[in-house]
Amino acid sequence: MGENGAAKNHQSLGAYPPFDVSINLGQNQTLGGSKCYDDDGRLKRTGNVWTASAHIITAVIGSGVLSLAWAIAQLGWVAGPVVMFLFSFVIYYTSSLLADCYRSGDPVTGKRNYTYMDAVRANLGGVKVKICGFIQYLNLFGVAVGYTIAASISMLAIRRANCFHEKGHRNPCHSSSTPYMIIFGITEIVFSQIPDFDQIWWLSIVAAVMSFTYSSIGLTLGIVQTVANGGFKGSLTGISIGTVTQTQKIWRSFQAFGDIAFAYSYSIILIEIQDTIKAPPSEAKTMKKATLLSVAVTTAFYILCGCMGYAAFGDAAPGNLLTGFGFYNPFWLLDIANAAIVIHLVGAYQVYCQPLFAFVEKWALERWPESDFIAKEYRIRLLPGTSRRCFYGVNLFRLVWRTAFVVVTTIISMLLPFFNDVVGFLGALGFWPLTVYFPVEMYISQKKIPKWSTTWVCLQTLSIACLVISVAAAAGSIAGVVLDLKVYRPFKTEY
Repeated sequence: MGENGAAKNHQSLGAYPPFDVSINLGQNQTLGGSKCYDDDGRLKRTGNVWTASAHIITAVIGSGVLSLAWAIAQLGWVAGPVVMFLFSFVIYYTSSLLADCYRSGDPVTGKRNYTYMDAVRANLGGVKVKICGFIQYLNLFGVAVGYTIAASISMLAIRRANCFHEKGHRNPCHSSSTPYMIIFGITEIVFSQIPDFDQIWWLSIVAAVMSFTYSSIGLTLGIVQTVANGGFKGSLTGISIGTVTQTQKIWRSFQAFGDIAFAYSYSIILIEIQDTIKAPPSEAKTMKKATLLSVAVTTAFYILCGCMGYAAFGDAAPGNLLTGFGFYNPFWLLDIANAAIVIHLVGAYQVYCQPLFAFVEKWALERWPESDFIAKEYRIRLLPGTSRRCFYGVNLFRLVWRTAFVVVTTIISMLLPFFNDVVGFLGALGFWPLTVYFPVEMYISQKKIPKWSTTWVCLQTLSIACLVISVAAAAGSIAGVVLDLKVYRPFKTEY
């Protein structure tokens, strides 16, 4: 069987007809034409505006919301909200450009691009495909590390809050984040065995609910703290020189751009989300509605959470908003919020990593199509005596590769558990190339916009401005990591 056949059949990995005890992926080529399958041989897509919005909100309202109060504290009451609105506009605009790239040619009947890389290959081609793939999958890998760190911080916060409640606030209640990273990693190993992206819609909905839960609690506690303070803290220009040095002020301001960019970042999985949407209407039309709804909702939440957090703490706003309220009463409410963060991050980890999992598995299948280790799917009946449809498919390569991936991200998280700095760097790494540059270039190519026309100049100006922001944010985050490494000792430092 040729590479095209192998690739086509791999696209429906984990979603096969209910027959045979085991199936070799290379033998299942005639799935199209059934009412259970779309015209490309994949299972019928069932997504809509609401499921797509759930995927986006799961990806967007993530751990990034926790660092927004700190980001606004670096920029102040004027620049902070303005920068957040500008980022939301750029994200929505470029996401709309990217949504049009799901199909090549006709927006209704054109060839589907299943992944971000497929869209770049169809519209740009050449070396840009490899560059895009490297940046995208490096960013997805980094997000997995960032989410592992964030989840461990929240689990550690629950442990310390309960310790203070039982033993009193004079007890230091020191603990390491390492055991909690291991717990999170084991959980992700289990969930990573879900075969493909379309089958985790329920996990996205649960995660989206959890994201609203902890964001709402953080917002409420910020309002209560502000009322208790007797007014708003903070200043128009942010943290003042004296509290930090002039150099630190500059680096922190740059890092704040990265934190805000990370909080909005989801373009790297937009095409994969769009590939779950049913048609008609066209997938692009549905995706644009979901993007508008999701970005509007998340921006409202971000402005409220970031501003109320800054109002509550002023220049002392913490890198993680929920840890800033201390571990005092109501400790149970903070426990709920941090538990919601952990549940949300379990789902968000999968939303981000499934495209990377699928890419590696597709590549392996094309390279070794006859290998049973890579191609064969073993069917395990979930419950004895149940319908033949109630089974779970086990693929040995998927089991080994995804487990190894989670183990590696967990180990790296243990070595670099710096939430704020890692978040800022990831935001900088992915913002310009994946959120701005490639969508703009694909749109120019697709619409055949003449060089040096007004539209072309405006799009290129937007791209260059965002490049400058990304470089500055990366520099600020790297400076923060260097400072943290001076005092951190891997596997030994306790909080």
